Amino acid sequence: MNSNLATAIRTIVVLIMSWGIVFFTGKHNEIVNIENKNWLFLILSGIATGLSWLCYYRALQIGDVSKVIPIDKFSLVLGMVMAFIILKEAITVKTIIGGVFITIGTFVLIF
Repeated sequence: MNSNLATAIRTIVVLIMSWGIVFFTGKHNEIVNIENKNWLFLILSGIATGLSWLCYYRALQIGDVSKVIPIDKFSLVLGMVMAFIILKEAITVKTIIGGVFITIGTFVLIF
């Protein structure tokens, strides 16, 4: 299946589900309260997500699934690092050990 088509279909499903939840919970009225800075981050996040999905599906088309998925899941470690640096979250032994194991597992599966 073409990766762009797969991303478009997946996006439509997510769009319908997420707006359905917004209307079901009655939160649609809050859209007017979103600040410009938040709009910017939401738009940038959407672009990053779309590009991520396109790259992921393309990688699945041309690469081994057993190697693509660990690389994709390595984003957990990058998220943890960004949480420490940007959000100033506490670094714990548990998170360090978890991050190290995810990193080791990623490299074991890739090589």
